[in-house]
Amino acid sequence: MKVLLKQTAAGLRVLIVLSVLLGVIYPLGVWAVSRIPGLQSNAEGSVITQNGQAVGSPLIGIDPVPADPAHDPWFHNRPSAVAVDSSKPLGPANPSSSGASNLSEYNQKLVDAINQRKGLIAQREGVTPAQVPADAVTSTGSGLDPSISVAYADLQIQRVAANSGVSVDKVRQLVDDNTSGAGIGIPGVNVLKLNLAVEAAAGHQLH
Repeated sequence: MKVLLKQTAAGLRVLIVLSVLLGVIYPLGVWAVSRIPGLQSNAEGSVITQNGQAVGSPLIGIDPVPADPAHDPWFHNRPSAVAVDSSKPLGPANPSSSGASNLSEYNQKLVDAINQRKGLIAQREGVTPAQVPADAVTSTGSGLDPSISVAYADLQIQRVAANSGVSVDKVRQLVDDNTSGAGIGIPGVNVLKLNLAVEAAAGHQLH
């Protein structure tokens, strides 16, 4: 009986010590490190704010929805396999349930979806379907890719300039300014940062 009580007491002491270390001290330590200047933004999701309001994160691509599709001033992200409205093949994406289509390149459903997206984007940008780049019509594994290819950004310059009031040359410069290696050496354009730059250049809120 004494041995049992001794073992129980030892087990309780270990439980209390580990609970304090892993349930209190460790989480507080991680939180404290995340408050270090330079790390706080990353720890909080790199949220961008304007006038005290969160406008998005450059790490998550949420396709902007224009108030009037006929006068669309926004650069658009890649499509998502999981859209808010399944009847809208170009999105916007549903960030609460992101994911891939898991369809092979030979799947007719995927082929039809790509062709439909290609036609819609060609119509929106005033070009032929053959001029629409691949990333404009294919979704990523998460469906929330924050960046697009330079080719897809270039395709949208004329429309954005016409509907935002910013000159074509200025919009093209903003595309260049927001183009980076995207961390893997492949040039990519962050859509959220680019749209915010266009809005700033326009000098008024875009809809």
